[in-house]
Amino acid sequence: LDTGVIYALADTDDRWHRRCRDWLRGNREPLLVPTTVVPEAAYLVRARLGPAAELKLARSLARGEVQLEHPTRADLDRTATIMEAQPEVGLVDASVMAIAERLKVVAIATTDRRHFEPLRAARRVKCDLVP
Repeated sequence: LDTGVIYALADTDDRWHRRCRDWLRGNREPLLVPTTVVPEAAYLVRARLGPAAELKLARSLARGEVQLEHPTRADLDRTATIMEAQPEVGLVDASVMAIAERLKVVAIATTDRRHFEPLRAARRVKCDLVP
């Protein structure tokens, strides 16, 4: 899961909320969240929705509702390579893609088509963008 999906699930007024919620209800795959995504998602949730919403996110993480995936040194090296090749892509998005490459993930849940569509096209292993 990328930041945008986590945020959209927390914000019922977000334009992606319904699509993300419906996708999540139908999903049968494990939900992987790179640890690089967590601070960005927590910041957005708190800044836009308040401390109670951020606490709800923290409780969800503590219950293990998603599987947290730590980047390896090789992932971080690949992250830097992606950032060099595509300067418009930041560390969080590049790390999501690097981890997805390592794990041979077939789908990335993201609302950020602007950054992930070019990354997907250049990726070593093809994947779908959902929802």
